[in-house]
Amino acid sequence: MSLKIRLARAGAKKRPFYRIVVADSRSPRDGRYIEKIGTFNPLLPRDSAERVNFNEDRAKHWLSHGALPTDRVLRFFDAAGLMKREARNNPEKAQPGKKRLEREEAKKAADEAKAKEAEDAKTAAAEAEAAAKDAAAAAEEEASVEAADEAVVEAADEAAEAPAEGEAEKAAE
Repeated sequence: MSLKIRLARAGAKKRPFYRIVVADSRSPRDGRYIEKIGTFNPLLPRDSAERVNFNEDRAKHWLSHGALPTDRVLRFFDAAGLMKREARNNPEKAQPGKKRLEREEAKKAADEAKAKEAEDAKTAAAEAEAAAKDAAAAAEEEASVEAADEAVVEAADEAAEAPAEGEAEKAAE
């Protein structure tokens, strides 16, 4: 028969109160037990003396007979100096679950796509601006060439008109 020192729940709904009992491991949580060795009232403040009460002599007796305490009872025994409880180490407990990892990967991919799209838009805007500058420079150059051509044509017209006027004046005399 394997013995357990465990908590058996009592008290009303939403008002828990536990008995610390020695019971056969096969018996129900709140069912048959061999001996009640203490009480635990979780509604009291942590520093209250009545929060955890148990008979240390009876606890030592049952521990010597091979009874194994549950984790919560082992915490009480450790606080009383009856037994030593080793700290547990579960490094995987802090790891996020599968769905959270999937959501983070999807968000990361969406952010990268958005950043790439913004970069592409920025590059396209820079190219369009450069093309507009080139077009403006070409238009300005073309306008200056046209202005120079017009000046040359105008000068030629004036030169052509000037001798014609001179001839008209000579003919008039």
